[in-house]
Parts: sequence; structure tokens; C-alpha cells
Amino acid sequence: LWQVLGRNVNPVFGSYPSAIGVDFWEMLRSGELLSALLQSMQSFLAGYSLAIVVGVPLGLVIGRSRTLEASLGVLVTAAYAMPLVALVPLLVLWLGLGFAVKAAVVFLMSIFPVCINTWLGVRAVPRTLIEVGKSFVASDATILRRIVMPATIPYIMAGIKLAVGRAVVAMVIAEFFTAISGLGGIIINAANAFETARMFVPILVLMVLATLLNALVGWIERRVAPWQFELAGRE
Repeated sequence: LWQVLGRNVNPVFGSYPSAIGVDFWEMLRSGELLSALLQSMQSFLAGYSLAIVVGVPLGLVIGRSRTLEASLGVLVTAAYAMPLVALVPLLVLWLGLGFAVKAAVVFLMSIFPVCINTWLGVRAVPRTLIEVGKSFVASDATILRRIVMPATIPYIMAGIKLAVGRAVVAMVIAEFFTAISGLGGIIINAANAFETARMFVPILVLMVLATLLNALVGWIERRVAPWQFELAGRE
């Protein structure tokens, strides 16, 4: 339907799959698409990986400590609700227009789903399990490692999945506001030149990328916490 109706639309305002496919093949053959994807993925992987490395321990600590939950919980929730795009000009002043600022934007946009989901997962651990651990004179570190972490893994993985979408959006936003490069650079340059079919190519690539990353996180979750799928009756 898109192919049929798209042919009757002014190319400035829309396109159709076959025209997008032609531009996709040309950009792929010239190496432009792969080069842009590599540039985007560098900042994406750096910011997203750092968000997981920082967000999971931070969520565990906040969830396990009432003092930290009272002091940091409100700040984390407020920062999550704040439009972080407004901070991009400030980050540019601090970090410049290169790789660092793009990775920082991805990090800030994706850390909060990971942290908050981990935090909520810790709070959802049944108290009876922790009391059993204490009755066997388990240390706090052992309770965290052997009871809290396994019970929190589904929440952590859900947060990581939510962070994928936000990280992809952050990657494109960073490329819009900073050095015009990567997939975001192709989108904004094609839009400025009214090359609609060309503009759709990186958009569709980003959609496929986010879908594949979500599938990858789901596969990792099945390997890390297979018992959760057995309890849910899923395979």
C-alpha cells in the first residue's frame, strides 16, 4: 500500500519503498552508510555500556539503603523526568563537539531507566528471602550476591531494554546538535536538501538496529536468568 500510494506523493513530502531501496543500495555500495553507522555506533556503545556499568550498581545501592533512597532517590527520579535535551548546549560547552559529548548524551539518556528499574527490582525482592539469608548468618554482601541480584535480574534486563530505545534517540539527537555526522548527520543533511527517500534510509536502519539490540538483550536474559522464563511458562 505504501509503495502504490507513495508514488502519487510529491517526492519532497514523502517516498516509497522501492525508491528508498535504491538509495539504500547506493549508500551501501559507496560505503557512506557503513561509515556513518560505525561513527554512530561508537558513541552509542560507549554511552550505553557506561550507563549499564554505572546504573546497575547505583540502583542496587539505592534499593538496599534507606538513607541513600531518601537522599538520592528523589534526585534520580527528578533527573529522569527532566528533558535532558535541554542540557545538550551545556554539554557542548563542557565537552566540545566531538565523540565525548555524543557519548555523554547517550549516557545521560539511558542511565535512568537502568538505575530506576534496578532500584525497583531490589525493593520488590520478597523480604522473606532476605530473612532466610539472615537466619543462615549470611553477610550483606552474600545476600546481595546470592539473593537480591538473581531476583532483580528481570528488572535489570527490562531497564536495559528500555534504555536501548532512549540510547538510539539520544545518539541521533547528539548528532543533530553537535558535529553533523553519523546516521543523524545523513538524516539532517538529506532533510535540508529535500531528499526524502535518502532521509528514510538511516531512519529504517535505526529501527532495525533498535529491534536487533532488543532481541540481543532478550537472548542474554534467557542465558542469565533462564528460571524466569520457566516460571512464566515461556521458552
